[in-house]
Amino acid sequence: MTAVSLDTRARTAIAVTARALTRRYGDGESAVDALRGVSLEVPAGQFTAVMGPSGSGKSTLMHLLAGLDRPTAGSVHIGGEEISSMPDRRLTKLRREHIGFVFQSFNLLPTLTAEENITLPLAIARTKPARAELDALIARVGLSDRRGHKPAELSGGQQQRVAIARALVGKPTVLFADEPTGNLDSAAGTAVLGLLRDAVDRDGQTTLMVTHDPRAAAEADRVLFLADGRVVGDLAEPSEDEVIAAMRAVTHR
Repeated sequence: MTAVSLDTRARTAIAVTARALTRRYGDGESAVDALRGVSLEVPAGQFTAVMGPSGSGKSTLMHLLAGLDRPTAGSVHIGGEEISSMPDRRLTKLRREHIGFVFQSFNLLPTLTAEENITLPLAIARTKPARAELDALIARVGLSDRRGHKPAELSGGQQQRVAIARALVGKPTVLFADEPTGNLDSAAGTAVLGLLRDAVDRDGQTTLMVTHDPRAAAEADRVLFLADGRVVGDLAEPSEDEVIAAMRAVTHR
């Protein structure tokens, strides 16, 4: 596997940078290193997928990059700001302004309608959405006729589309997606991947997705492979077959 060659745009705008990231859990002989000195750059406007065997450090990496956890050592920069040692209050504000997150389990509030769930980040920030922009976003994710429905009245695919719209409504610097198709059937998963791909192509939305699905990873511009807490592979614009072959090589290292 060869390193990705960054284009001119990528060289001039880096959305996420990690330097020598280490995350250790526990102490002494029982300590476990989930990440072991991971360094990477995610160019602005790139769709990056992260893959690896169970226990390779995928979710740990995503949580560190999104500011949901802090590294034992190393640093993370989002949009040029170092977040690893940032005070909690300031970090919360940065996440609100710069980070969107899509979870495998949707994480919608059951008492709110689809539209209220989508606008929740803006409500917390005490900001009102521009009505035309909100209508366009809701239409874009195919929920114009479901905006008044609560999560229990929506299918899994519709709930995940609500979650994607919620992540996009604040126009984040980076959108993180943690196994966004993991709880969906094939058709719903394909629709969700299409929305993520569209956000990258249409808006230049920097997106980083953890996935175990080679089909999902093949939608990305780039795939990083982790094993034993380290980056062991980096593929540009791979086909599904290339992703499968790379994962097989990583798993049998």
